Order: sequence, then structure tokens, then C-alpha cells
Amino acid sequence: MAETSIDAKTFWRALGARATGVVVATARGTEGPAGFLALSATHLTAEPPTMLVTIDKRTAALAAVLQAKHFALNFLPHGDAALAAMFGGRTEIHGAARFAPDRWGALTTGAPVLNEAVGAIDCVLEETIERFAVTIAIGRVVDCVMREGDPLIFFRGAYR
Repeated sequence: MAETSIDAKTFWRALGARATGVVVATARGTEGPAGFLALSATHLTAEPPTMLVTIDKRTAALAAVLQAKHFALNFLPHGDAALAAMFGGRTEIHGAARFAPDRWGALTTGAPVLNEAVGAIDCVLEETIERFAVTIAIGRVVDCVMREGDPLIFFRGAYR
């Protein structure tokens, strides 16, 4: 079979055909809280509970994750597309200014956890893998929280 390739635009359209929960990944480094819209965050194994998130090497929050050796994955609630846009770099608000004290708490590691998140998973960083333009961060789950409510979903280029 001949090897084929597709362009990035086609690849993103194909990925858009799967519905995903919207996740903001966070860490608390020496410079304060940092975070980003996590386009790829998933479980790796249940025994031991382990998660992974890919981090673009250009993302400022990568330094906080590496320095703090932790990250939290926050599953956004339905109706919070504005927060997703903020952490996706689509607003004028950047850095620590995105962490309004009344909206954010923490679990075991100290990584910021959104008070209204439908769920959050708190991880200690165990390993990183460099691939192309991303760092794959693998974390052992040390704490989690689940709350009532519907998640914010991303499907075919739109929040739902």
C-alpha cells in the first residue's frame, strides 16, 4: 500500500467529526497560574490512573507545567465558551489575568481548578515526550472532582 499524506486543514476537519469535551489545562508555576485550551487530553491507563495532554511548544504554559511538575485538566461546563476562547488565545486577556480568584480553586497539587468545572483531574507530571512541535505530558492522577451539569462540547468547528 502506498503511503499517503493529508494537509493540516483536512486533518483538522476530520478531527472535527468527533465530539470532544472542552478542556483547559492548568499549572501553578513560580510566575503564577498558567493555562491553555487543551486540544488533546485523554486517559492513558486506569491502573494506575494516568492522563496525558499535548502541549504546543510555543504555549507559554508549558514552562509552568515543566517547572511545577503538575497539571490539572478542567472539563468546562456547557455555556462557558467565553472561557474556552480566553484560554485558546482568542481574547485580549492573557496569562494570570485569566484566573479570577472567585472562579478558581485547587486540589492536591495546587494547579488551578475551575470551581464550575463539571470535572477536574489533578496530576503529578511523571514523564514528557517530545514529538514534532508538541510536548506530550503524562501525569499520574492524584486527585479529582466531579460535579453536576452538562459539559461544553466542541464539534465540527463550534461549541455546543
